[in-house]
Amino acid sequence: MSQVHKVIIIGSGPAGYTAALYTSRALLKPLLFAGYASGGQLMLTSDVENYPGYPEGIMGPEIMSDFRKQAEKFGTEIVDKDVSSVDLSSRPFKVTVEGEDFFSESIIISTGAEARWLGSENEDQYKGRGISTCATCDGAFFKDKEVIVIGGGDSAMEEATFLTRFASKVTIIHRRERLRASQIMSLRARENPKIDWKLNTSIKSWTGSDNILTGAVLTNTKDNTDSNLSFDGAFIAIGHQPITGFLENQLDVDNHGYILNKINTMTSVNGVFACGDVVDTRYRQAITAAGMGCMAAIDCERWLEEN
Repeated sequence: MSQVHKVIIIGSGPAGYTAALYTSRALLKPLLFAGYASGGQLMLTSDVENYPGYPEGIMGPEIMSDFRKQAEKFGTEIVDKDVSSVDLSSRPFKVTVEGEDFFSESIIISTGAEARWLGSENEDQYKGRGISTCATCDGAFFKDKEVIVIGGGDSAMEEATFLTRFASKVTIIHRRERLRASQIMSLRARENPKIDWKLNTSIKSWTGSDNILTGAVLTNTKDNTDSNLSFDGAFIAIGHQPITGFLENQLDVDNHGYILNKINTMTSVNGVFACGDVVDTRYRQAITAAGMGCMAAIDCERWLEEN
């Protein structure tokens, strides 16, 4: 067996980097697998104005670069590779990365969740340039502007209602006639005078100029006819998907795949902790993820001391 680490952190983003900062300052010499797409969802966010300490705002990739540098400053070893699998059946735990095995007395999982995207034409071009998956994060950028929300569930109704605080008009686009949202959430949205509706409608392609979103081509799902719609921003609210496939059902998760914590940030396997959006189905904010990363690091440190 090769070297046994005190702690291995799987995943970066605010949760992973904060866990790394705290465990490295506790002299646990963490090894962090950041993944090829390191930095989490903030890497797709242009301006961040709701993270404390940045009164003028900051670019998403820039704040994640600061997180990373601070973790490295105190001795975190960061590897930009994806974890293939883990073996949590015995200690030390085994983490496999591209055929190479690493061993650790404890693990902190902070792989996050990824928003579900539509996959419409030109979508990648306008991610973070008019297309968002977080109204709480980006709604304030669209004050007195027209936006759309795509989705028919509670999340979409909640996002649309929230956006009416800023936008002059919010149009909900849903591919079916009937909504999946609860009656109370649907009613709340329907009674809001700022909300318009386009049901039986899907997004065929996104349009814009100078890499800034300006509208979309819509398709009527009943007769397949196309039409153009102009707007200033779009919010996709069709759900999130936790990044937990590499775990292969070795931890308790909920019906949607989010890791369940047993006590504080401890999972169903002692010595394995989880934090950030991979467990958070409610808040999904950078600051709450960072806070949970701190919690996981402290829980991990104390568990190692006790065991």
